[in-house]
Amino acid sequence: MPDWLRDALQYYGAGAAVVASLLVSLNLGRLWTGRAMVIFVSSSLALIAWGFLNPDSEGIGWQNLVLLAINAVGVWRYLIVGARTGA
Repeated sequence: MPDWLRDALQYYGAGAAVVASLLVSLNLGRLWTGRAMVIFVSSSLALIAWGFLNPDSEGIGWQNLVLLAINAVGVWRYLIVGARTGA
């Protein structure tokens, strides 16, 4: 894999996590928190790929596998269940 693509995964993952964290911290409501969770999912996917493509970064890959599961629960909680219940 080209170095520029690995760099793009790394910086996208970090930047997306910052944006998602900002959205959650602003407490703009269920819909925006759900959207932030989707951004967190994309961040985790990018950092999983980056982590396992770099031999010295597997820890980030494993950490983001766990975070992916947590973020998926957030998507389910804020976008799927919330949309059905109207809460």
